[in-house]
Amino acid sequence: MKILLVNKFHYLKGGSEKYYFELGNLLKENGHEVAYFSMKDEKNIQTGDKEYFVEPIDLNNGSKLKALDVIYSKDNYNKMINAIDDFKPDIIHLNNFQRQLSASVVSAANKRNIPIVFTAHDVQAICPAITMLDNDGNICEKCMKGRYCNCIKKKCNKGSTLKSVIGAIEGKYYRSKKIYTKKIDRIITPTNFYKDKFVEDGVESSKLIAIHNFIEFEDYNCEIENENYALYLGRLSKEKGILNLLQAIEKIDEGKLYIAGDGPEKENIKEIIKEKKLENRVQMLGFLNKEQVKDIVRKCKFVVVPSIWYENCPYSVLETLAIGKPIVGSNIGGIPELVQNEKTGLLFEPNSVEDLSNKMKILFEDDERASQYGKHAKEFAKTEFDKNKYYENIINIYKDVINK
Repeated sequence: MKILLVNKFHYLKGGSEKYYFELGNLLKENGHEVAYFSMKDEKNIQTGDKEYFVEPIDLNNGSKLKALDVIYSKDNYNKMINAIDDFKPDIIHLNNFQRQLSASVVSAANKRNIPIVFTAHDVQAICPAITMLDNDGNICEKCMKGRYCNCIKKKCNKGSTLKSVIGAIEGKYYRSKKIYTKKIDRIITPTNFYKDKFVEDGVESSKLIAIHNFIEFEDYNCEIENENYALYLGRLSKEKGILNLLQAIEKIDEGKLYIAGDGPEKENIKEIIKEKKLENRVQMLGFLNKEQVKDIVRKCKFVVVPSIWYENCPYSVLETLAIGKPIVGSNIGGIPELVQNEKTGLLFEPNSVEDLSNKMKILFEDDERASQYGKHAKEFAKTEFDKNKYYENIINIYKDVINK
């Protein structure tokens, strides 16, 4: 089978990109031919397969031309047509394509009558600001079913009127053209929670299938140590709950907190650490590569996922469980599907600093419980995120949409 994988970034920027490349490798391992369609960038990874690139779109440019391209790019339409005619795929698998690649890539696939599968790594199909959070950091569902004027009123897209207007227009365009309900053949959501949200927003349940992401389990089969620190992995941004985590560690006398990652709250976090005199207890590690992440996870007491938004299926959770470490996770979005309360970790009330600190305190003080949770975590990951099982599922989906 020939599969054209589409994602707006062709380097390891986040979870969507990790999935994009690892799915390509999984398909090739099983004898399929893969090609990639993305944006040009000096950081792009060379795969050795056919690659098709469009000109980059800078969303911070602010020009009218770029704003229009965000909604529908004629250049990208033509380049997708050319890619399809050259590679002749049996199926196109979209990942993050909105804005930079635009709906034009869907139109091109429809024009050439190539079936489309889309993995929804976030809720941009529902929320123009992507996070489904208001400016105060509270869950917001006011834009569901196309009520995008709320995004403009509240300047939800990075506090910018222009970006919020563009996001709302884009949302209206996608809805009017039935991109998700008619033009895409099947939508994969990495959690059941996301599937339910798409159904609430008007997508037929029969078009959706929920499958947790996969990992190469053997990559995380490493020796466990147990040092007395909690670990945060990921983007340093408000929706990730990182500011709540700093308040929580302040309430606990025992244990340290290591923070691995980068993001817009980096300088603010540094100031808070200094202001609260937490320098001896909180250590910022910056961005870590894959091997460094494995090493820091295998030595931690537990990993904390304090998200306050509708988290999907973060690789930081999958990888932590595969290594065999427990998780203290926010009971929101897809996290409860991945963290089994009092078996592979502990869930806490979202946005509750008090509950978060209490759950962290339990694992800091109880080595035996943390160890048992870690063993269960590894067993769960080995079966739930198995790549061979995922391959069977994805091929069955491809065959189904092709036959239909």
